[in-house]
Amino acid sequence: MTRTPAPADAPVPGVWEELVTSALLGTDRRTPPGCEPGPRAPAALLDAAAAETVRRRAGLCPARAARRPEPAPKDPRPPLPAAAARRLTMLLADRPGPAGGGRRGAAPDLMELLPQWLATANARGFAAPPQTVPALLDAARGRTDLRPAALTFAGPRSLWLARLNPDWRFALRATPGGGTALPGPEATERVRRLWEEGLFAERVALLASLRAGDPVAARDLLASTWTTERAEDRLMFLDSLRTGLEPPDEPFLEQALADRSRNVRATAAELLSALPASALATRMAARAMTCVSLDRALDPPAIAVEAPHECDAGMERDGVVAKPPSGRGERSWWFGQLLEAAPLGTWSARLGGRTPEEIVALPVTDDWRSDLHAAWCRAAVRQRDGAWARALLGAPTAPEAGGPGAVSLAERAKLLGTLGAAERAEWVAGFIATHGLSEAFQLLGMCGVPWAPPLGRAVVDALNIARDAGSYPWSFSGVMGLAERCLDPSEASRLDGLLAIPDETEDASPGAGGYWAEAFQRLVRTLRLRAAMAEEMGAG
Repeated sequence: MTRTPAPADAPVPGVWEELVTSALLGTDRRTPPGCEPGPRAPAALLDAAAAETVRRRAGLCPARAARRPEPAPKDPRPPLPAAAARRLTMLLADRPGPAGGGRRGAAPDLMELLPQWLATANARGFAAPPQTVPALLDAARGRTDLRPAALTFAGPRSLWLARLNPDWRFALRATPGGGTALPGPEATERVRRLWEEGLFAERVALLASLRAGDPVAARDLLASTWTTERAEDRLMFLDSLRTGLEPPDEPFLEQALADRSRNVRATAAELLSALPASALATRMAARAMTCVSLDRALDPPAIAVEAPHECDAGMERDGVVAKPPSGRGERSWWFGQLLEAAPLGTWSARLGGRTPEEIVALPVTDDWRSDLHAAWCRAAVRQRDGAWARALLGAPTAPEAGGPGAVSLAERAKLLGTLGAAERAEWVAGFIATHGLSEAFQLLGMCGVPWAPPLGRAVVDALNIARDAGSYPWSFSGVMGLAERCLDPSEASRLDGLLAIPDETEDASPGAGGYWAEAFQRLVRTLRLRAAMAEEMGAG
């Protein structure tokens, strides 16, 4: 490109630097070029700087125009109904302030309803209004729990915007190929290049996407670079095999048992033990059977336990960690690892053809019952075995609230996760009816939304009982928050009788009735708001 010659009176190169130097040193010490020294020198310096600024700007050659970005891709999904779009704007704009004195107030927390709103919108297949996509990305940036649903709802426009704003780059990392369409099976070279050159998050997303559509291709891709990956990356990649774990994964996982990283070896062993027909599961079953037997000489018969006396090299290769945590005995530690990795189908034949319920009911000698049942709990969760989970949970009305085998609320919650939604809700409803809400929070979190009617009734009845007891509602704020999000909105009419401030008894905490009324008002308003949200999207 030919430059236009500079005007004849244009300053020589370096004049601007001279002016800057004079300004820094002062006109008394350095007179600017073309100016007479004296009291008028400062004004002359400013005049010269102003003139030089104009020359510099006028002398710039026009730059080549930058390429305009391609238009945002169209979203083929149907548009969101107008009322639902207005509701989304309200949900995204809500920034509730902290309530005073630990109180939550009677107004619904709109941001807490956003996940459920997004789930409904995605289930209905609506497209996000274009003007809401930036706010959706901002919300997803601040709350990682919103990201999957928010990005699904925001659609292809969110990825287009993410390429233009570094604050939204997380959307590209969450999408295989950095926001481009995932290469199809025919584009093997593109897949290979992304796997070898992409960012770690992109590679994880690519592996997960391939795993869902073509498990063999995903496994082959992982194997192609396995030996050159860092240990922490191998661990993350291996963990992706949990989704859709299948018997053909066994050879790869068996090789991973010899990995340099102990964590990788442990994860490979855990995955193999979740395949009851795997060679590792068979080896673990053989070891476990030497530790557990039925002592028929006792009346009634009892389970006898002989824990391992050593952790040999074969056990370590199969994922048994030799060194126990602080405060745990070696033999008990090794025994638990063997039992949780052994297929649960082993025990019926080993223990006289008994069912899981009958096995769990057997007495256990020498105080090994807790260790044995805890290991079976972990095995039931790992192997997704509903029959054993039911046996270990026991009846929800049992005096021992956790059942015969569970050792903690966390274990009970995990066992519930192996059951179907209806059965899960029924069990938790029975637990609440018997034991109240004080230990039910974790269990409620395992139940599907909206809560089934028996569970919803149990929660409302328990809250009513707690209110009548005269205590403050703050210890139940977690359950109340869950109820706002999970109760069926049709339950709102059943709560109308709880909105008034009850008469306080002599032993009631001062003002507790008012606080309970406020909490129930918030619950009812939230339920009615959720009903309106569903109706606005035609999902009522």
